[in-house]
Amino acid sequence: MHPINVLTSHAVPLDRPNVDTDQIIPKQFLKRIERTGYGDFLFYDWRRIQDGPNSGQPDQTFVLNKNNHKGAKILIAGKNFGCGSSREHAAWALTDFGFLAVIAPSFADIFFSNAGKNGMVLVRLPESDVETLMHRSEKNPAHKITINLEAQTITDDEGFSAHFDIDPFRKYCLLNGLDDIGLTLRHESELDTFENKHDAEFWLKPRPATA
Repeated sequence: MHPINVLTSHAVPLDRPNVDTDQIIPKQFLKRIERTGYGDFLFYDWRRIQDGPNSGQPDQTFVLNKNNHKGAKILIAGKNFGCGSSREHAAWALTDFGFLAVIAPSFADIFFSNAGKNGMVLVRLPESDVETLMHRSEKNPAHKITINLEAQTITDDEGFSAHFDIDPFRKYCLLNGLDDIGLTLRHESELDTFENKHDAEFWLKPRPATA
């Protein structure tokens, strides 16, 4: 994971509530064993035309396929984002595509945990504030939003300002780029000492005589 503190970017406005994890990354793409490569399949069914002679081709009306939203690091979504099954692949798909933050009125609990552990900043704001940012990004794709994790503030280039809450432990991990493995490796020297001591005790332990 890479540390995150201040993130400034234009945003992709996904004005849909109850986006579930199967819509984020459909089940047929869950066979990979790596965490990478899922970005190509993010919102797969919505990004492609489903019927007619152009079936399977990119749907240029879908917001992720519009050139003026390419490269955005922030996704703005409706309430209850990430509901459905508890697949960690949903967070992997979002981060692999390039998103570092999602702003929404609410998130499904398991997705909220998975995303935080995979280096994403999830910002809960009142629905009216989300609607304001959504509208501004729809109206002007170059609209810039700044998320300051240390200060727990979100601002934009049109005067918007709000505070958001975040669990102190999750904030610490994001600021320092620590996932579960990184947290464990902070104690690498102590673990090495324990392992060396354990190995020494094992080999020095008397063995019963064999017949």
